[in-house]
Amino acid sequence: MREVTIKGEFIKLDSLLKFENMVMSGGEAKIVIQEGQVCVNGAACTMRGKKIRSGDVVSFAGEEMRIV
Repeated sequence: MREVTIKGEFIKLDSLLKFENMVMSGGEAKIVIQEGQVCVNGAACTMRGKKIRSGDVVSFAGEEMRIV
């Protein structure tokens, strides 16, 4: 599991996927999130605007990230 450091209180889920180069565009992020391919803290998340905060674990495409 890799650690991702964010500035500020939170980052939106779709922005995190783009920031970490896990998707090529915002449109792709929207699709994979709506299809339930992304998990936040072990549960599928379909809200692309979900606020991801320090301590959250995001899983996508076989990779896990802990937000710090």
